[in-house]
Order: sequence, then C-alpha cells, then structure tokens
Amino acid sequence: MENKQKITTNIKVPNNNMEVLKKHFGQCFNKNGNFDIEKFKQALSENEIDFHKESYGLDWLGKSYARILASDEVTTLLKEDEAHNQKPENNDAQNLLIKGDNLEVLKHLTNAYYEKIKMIYIDPPYNTGGDGFVYQDDRKFTVAELQQLAGLDEDKAKRILNFTQSKSNSHSAWLTFMYPRLYIAKQLLKEDGVIFISIDDNEVAQLRILMDEIFGEENFIADFLWKKKGTTSNVIGAQVSSLVDNTLCYGKTTKTTIRPRVTSKESRNYPFIDEEGAYRESIIEKKDSGSYKRDSMKFEIIGHKPRQGKRWQIGEDKAKELESKHRFRWDGEKVKLKIYDYEDNDTFSARPNLLLNHGSTDSAANHIESYFGIQELFDNPKPIELINELISISSDENNIILDFFAGSGTTGDAVMQLNAKDRGSRKYILVQLPEPIDKKKNKTAYDFVKDELKVEEPTIFEITKERLIRASKKINAELDEKTKILQLKIKSLQTELPTEETKAEIHGLEQQITKNHELKTQNYFKILKTMPIWDDYDFEADELDTQTKLFDENSLTHDDLSALLITWKTYDGVPLTEKLSKIDLGGYKAYFAKEKLYLMDKGFATDNLVTLLETIDTDKKFNPKTIIAFGYHFESKNLREISENIKSYANKKNIDIDFITRY
Repeated sequence: MENKQKITTNIKVPNNNMEVLKKHFGQCFNKNGNFDIEKFKQALSENEIDFHKESYGLDWLGKSYARILASDEVTTLLKEDEAHNQKPENNDAQNLLIKGDNLEVLKHLTNAYYEKIKMIYIDPPYNTGGDGFVYQDDRKFTVAELQQLAGLDEDKAKRILNFTQSKSNSHSAWLTFMYPRLYIAKQLLKEDGVIFISIDDNEVAQLRILMDEIFGEENFIADFLWKKKGTTSNVIGAQVSSLVDNTLCYGKTTKTTIRPRVTSKESRNYPFIDEEGAYRESIIEKKDSGSYKRDSMKFEIIGHKPRQGKRWQIGEDKAKELESKHRFRWDGEKVKLKIYDYEDNDTFSARPNLLLNHGSTDSAANHIESYFGIQELFDNPKPIELINELISISSDENNIILDFFAGSGTTGDAVMQLNAKDRGSRKYILVQLPEPIDKKKNKTAYDFVKDELKVEEPTIFEITKERLIRASKKINAELDEKTKILQLKIKSLQTELPTEETKAEIHGLEQQITKNHELKTQNYFKILKTMPIWDDYDFEADELDTQTKLFDENSLTHDDLSALLITWKTYDGVPLTEKLSKIDLGGYKAYFAKEKLYLMDKGFATDNLVTLLETIDTDKKFNPKTIIAFGYHFESKNLREISENIKSYANKKNIDIDFITRY
C-alpha cells in the first residue's frame, strides 16, 4: 500500500498517554478519534473517583504555553559533523555530543530513544539573577493563535507573549522554560530510569512541585544535598552563605531503585579471636521509642536487659539459640554479638542524602584546569566525583546516560572515567546550546576558544567538545600505561617454565589487554547539530501534488539530503549511532536500517525497481518492511510504478511491504 507523509515539518513528541487511553478507554473516543472528556469522567466515576475541583498543584503564567511547546513541531533537522565523525577513531563511536537547543534535540530523540535512557543528570540554569538566565523563545505566535491553541482569553495570551518575547527571568519564565524539557525527558527514561537535577535555593521549591506534577509525587526518591564548598563566602550584606546544592532525584515509575550502601565482608576487620576463630562484634540494640517501641523485645540476654531507652533487635527465640552457642559477650556496659569471619556476609544500608565527600566547585575547576592549563575557564562546573556517584547508584555498566545541559562536559568525562575504572560499557548523550561566550564576563574562555581552538565566534559548545577530546586522550593514555605494565608481566612470565598456572595467568593478562583496547574505543564520540528546515519547505498536505512549484529541490546539497535522512531515520526509531547500510540497486544508492529502506536520490528507474525486487528475494539480510521515497526526487509516474509493483509483487519471503512517499 502507498501513502504520503508530510513528516519533515511535522515531527512532534508522540503522545503515548493518548495511546494508553485508547487501549483502556476506547469507548471514550468518538468516530473521528477525538477524546471525549465527559465520557471519561463518567467511566471513572463508576469506579468511585471523585472529580472535585479543589486540588494541590503548581500554576503559573505561561503553563499553557509550556504545554504547547512540549507538543509543538520541531523547526530543525539533525545534521552530522562529517569532518569530526569521519575520523577513524570516531567512525564507530557510540557516544553523542549534539549542538543545539535542547528542547529541539529532545523532540528529535523521542522515537529512537523512547524508554532507552537509564539515567539523566542535568544542571540547568539556577535563575539566581546573576547566572545569565533569561527566557528566549524563537516561536512567533500571534495573540489570536495562542488564544486558539491554549484556550486562553486575550489578556492572558498577551501577558504570556510579553514575557516570552522580553527576555524575562521571572519564576514563571523559568518554569515555562523547564516544563517542556522535563516532560519530554520523562518519555526517554526506561521504566526503571531515574533523573537527577541540580538546583539551588532560588528555584528548588518550584522545581519540586513541578517534578511532582510531571513525574508523580510517588516517584520522588530523594533530595540529595551536595556540599559544594568548605568555607563561607565573604560577601558584604550576605546573612547566610549556602554550602550545599540540592539534587532532586525522581524515578520514572515506582520500579526505580537507588542502590543501597554495601559494606563488603572483604572490607571488614575481625580483631578478636577465640576457639571458634576470628570475629568482630556487633551491638544488637536499637532505640525503643515511637514506631520502634517494643516491650516484648526487652527480655534478658546472658542475664542483662537492654540499656535505658533501648530494646533488642533480635527476637527471644533467636537470642536463646545464639546464647546456647556462646555467641554473646558482656563488655561491662552492653551485650555484644560475635560475628565470625566464616559466616559473615555483605551488609546493606540506606544511602544517606548528604553528599559530603564528592568533590567541590574548587576540585571541579582544578580538574578542568588539568586539561587546559587555564584557570577559571568555566563557571561553577560540577565535579567528576559527584556525577560518578550519581551514575553508580542509579545505573548499570551498559546503560545510556543523558545530560541535555552538558555545560563543560563533566557527565561525559565521568562516564568515560567510570568505564575505565569498573570496565563498564556505558554510553553518553550530551546536548549543549552553542551559547556565545561573553568576552566581558569571561575573557579567558573567549580568548581560549578564539585563539587556541581557532573558532571565530566562541561558544560554550566548543569548550564542551574540547573537554571531551582531552579527557578521552588522558584516559586512553592511562589505559596504555596499564597495558604496558601487563605486557611486561606477560614477558616476565614467558621466561618461566610453561606450567598450567603460568599459561592461565598469561591468558588472563592478555584478556585484560584486549579489554583495555575495547575501553579506549568507547571514549570517542560523534557530533551532530541542529539546523533550520529550509526556507519554503513548509507546505500543506493538500498541496503535495504540486510540490515542485512550492519548493526548489535543486537547491538541496549533499549535506542537506544527509540531514534529511538522519532526521527521518531518527524519527523512524533508528538510533543516531546506528549506521545506515548502503544498498546498490543496479547503480542507484539506497539506505537501509531496521527494516526500512530510504530512496533519497534522483534517477530511480524501472531497472532499479527490478533490482530492488530481486534483491528482496535473494538477499537473506535484506528484509525491508517499509520503503520510503523522498517525493521531491521522483515523478508521479515513478511513484505510482513503485507503489503498484511493490503491492502486486509476491516476494518469496512473504514480506508485507508499505510504500511511503515522504516530504
């Protein structure tokens, strides 16, 4: 079957919530597919759900506008940085650095990375009044358009457009900025995924309620307090100096878990010894008040009751069993339990929300200086130690980590360092706006990017990119040093008699060397960026038959077509790091991935169609279920010929193939 799609100017965040409603409340949709809220209320009322008006929540000027931004179409395409990506080391890289407005980028990612991200960390603008945050929006709605889209009265629509177009830094502006980004980010998280957001006192109250609304109050996990510095600020007029930042942590669902603290058996000391062996001692009391109060847990053990205000942690039957084995000792003040090394296990405890020894703003600045040899290159970076801790407690060694406020690139650096440490295979996706560096505010950074990196218009993105390059070189150099040590050990072992033990040891060392090489390849990254959709490309669906009059396809360059293909494949669910296979159809080049075949170039003829059908029959690995043609590069008769033959041809694999003309 054939259909036409106007996709390029109509890429939106998929409304998966509506699909859930259609699945479970199909009766609440009319014949045109529109949702009937009154029928929905009636269906829920039958289950005794109360629809009273009063509720607790967060409202602000611009909330309706923020919801529009979350579902509005993208205005960009995704383009590859071919000069960077085609370098041998980056050709197969699985990490991504994307330059562009993170709202646009998140929308592009929603299909290919829907529920693929395990952990998100972001350090958004704090809106302190001095951090440079102002709301800037390039969408140009009229008052009438906003009234219709958001269902607002004229006065409120005017007030919203006033602050969205006046570089406001009000609470409302900040919330309007954050809402659509967090709304889309939630869709990218795996079912057990987790998000961490660093913030300070200025917006933490608003952010907490906003997160309750988007993620659900039941999915709040913790407010981690990170000690960012050890001394107070000497600012005239300041009454309190903040030594901590908040890091709000929410799960995608209640299935999200944070790893508990583990005390391993191997890390323990067993300082005592008796006829049974080496042992340590443990106190078996806990407080006896509030919900912990238990009068039944105050019996005697070896002739002693718990101390005042305490009760035992173990029951009477278990205590008698242990007492018969002489496992208790009175130290003159309290009863202690002997735990022998041969019976001990790892123990687990709740993780504290106070992060005291996880780097500081000073250590983060020093770390960046170690790469660049320049002080004060980046304002208020987060330390590697903090991000490593958050990644470690919330994700596994093969997960994807996302940071869409990449800043100096600490998250990418942390992922690489953690992989090198625990031999993991995590991948990162970083997004950074090409925000211009203000020469007056940070001349050091401006001069570095302009003079050393040779970038005519310095932006923060260039610092992010260079940080990742230098971090990967440093980590890979350290891996090379480890490999040299391993090679020397192998050389030494080879001089000994070739026993089974030495052979096994050499084999183990060789495997470590192989893993070091693999770890090095994990430290490279691809770069993509957003670019505006071409002028005059936006047209209505009913104008598709006269498309050549609406848009000059001859103006498209190789880079333009490449950007279109990358954008489409991402929309179709193909990850950005997955390459498209080039398929030769008798001299015509097509592109294939995940059962989708793209026909982008001009010149597709009947002979190419014959080759296509033959290839489907003969190539075991070629199984396209969807063929997508760029409509501008095909005449109407060619499209009809392809569609009719695809539909009528009985391929030997019995594949039901859709043919789509896309614009």
